[in-house]
Amino acid sequence: MDDKFQNLKVMVIDDSKTIRRTAETLLQREGCEVVTAVDGFEALSKIAEANPDIVFVDIMMPRLDGYQTCALIKNSQNYQNIPVIMLSSKDGLFDQAKGRVVGSDEYLTKPFSKDELLNAIRNHISA
Repeated sequence: MDDKFQNLKVMVIDDSKTIRRTAETLLQREGCEVVTAVDGFEALSKIAEANPDIVFVDIMMPRLDGYQTCALIKNSQNYQNIPVIMLSSKDGLFDQAKGRVVGSDEYLTKPFSKDELLNAIRNHISA
């Protein structure tokens, strides 16, 4: 087990219950504390109390999509330093570029593997 993951707060925002559950299970096994949200609106209402160390956000969501959610996090003085990892079922260059424009720190294609998830955290959380 990697000490880096102990007590790390991770927020997973995805309208898919399967993805939320998968990520939550994988991350909790590594010692992370996981907060989930079904969309950007719920995430924004939870982010203040959760104060996550890193955020995974799905691009395709109803109401407030991943780009808008990421942009809102990155435009907030309180949260702009939180790494935001975009999740997408499309491996499109356009999506990746658009993700970078709104300030995302990395881009994972779904379905992601446990290693991809953990490596994304390792890449963005300094020990």
